[in-house]
Amino acid sequence: MENKAIATPGRTKEILAKAGFSFKKSLGQNFLVDVNILKNMLHHAGITENTAAIEIGPGIGALTEQLALHAQSVTAFEIDQRLVPVLKEELGPYGNVRVINQDILEADVEEVVKELLNTSEEVRVVANLPYYITTPILMKLLMERLPFQSITVMIQKEVAERMSASPNTKSYGSLSIAVQYYTTASIPMIVPKSVFVPQPNVDSAVLHLEKREVPPVDVEDEEFFFEMVRASFKQRRKTLMNNLGSFFKGTLEKPEIRERMEEIGIDPVRRGESLTMEEFALLANTFTSVRK
Repeated sequence: MENKAIATPGRTKEILAKAGFSFKKSLGQNFLVDVNILKNMLHHAGITENTAAIEIGPGIGALTEQLALHAQSVTAFEIDQRLVPVLKEELGPYGNVRVINQDILEADVEEVVKELLNTSEEVRVVANLPYYITTPILMKLLMERLPFQSITVMIQKEVAERMSASPNTKSYGSLSIAVQYYTTASIPMIVPKSVFVPQPNVDSAVLHLEKREVPPVDVEDEEFFFEMVRASFKQRRKTLMNNLGSFFKGTLEKPEIRERMEEIGIDPVRRGESLTMEEFALLANTFTSVRK
């Protein structure tokens, strides 16, 4: 195509001016203006001509355009009604793009994935996500156990670090365990704030989540496992003993909690951030019988 890519400063300005577009702070709208970063992101996402891509929050179509050029098809969920006509116009030349004007948190994504798998070998999610809603979107996609291969998202660097963190680091917490229970997480790219319009206050990172066939640990009660994990990090500076003492208040006395922990070889004075996922699974399975 003779047209410049959407993800360039000039073209982005031109599209926004033509649409008379004003940024909505509430929707966390920042548009990427660097094509090479997008191409690199698609490479890390594993996008091929056999991939049906699902995009969340396409904005004016910078990433959508690159997906349309490299994937079999693109299904993009856009919550902002004002952007739908802009997307239709800018992506008009691509016959493999479908825009759904809906909030991803309310959408029946499972239905869309199943439909895409009728004609495609694989489905992968790729998105430049607004900072304020990253975690709810990712947890919805993961907890619904949808049959896609991977999720590759550009998000706030700090959140990407939390989701991919290992034990004994300051970023490690209940979010790391929740994400890594369903996926293997890595950060293939750091993205400077200077490549966005308007420029956000923080740097971004590309987080790649490859779906696991089965979780890495066996837990008797998944919901309880996540409750225990959250309780163990409730106050980071406190020991497991103190955090679990509060969690089981009125159900178990501290001496009994201590005894159960010592039986499975987990020192009650350790902090949550020192436990591996395997140790959390052991802990949860030990206390499942006394679930609140």
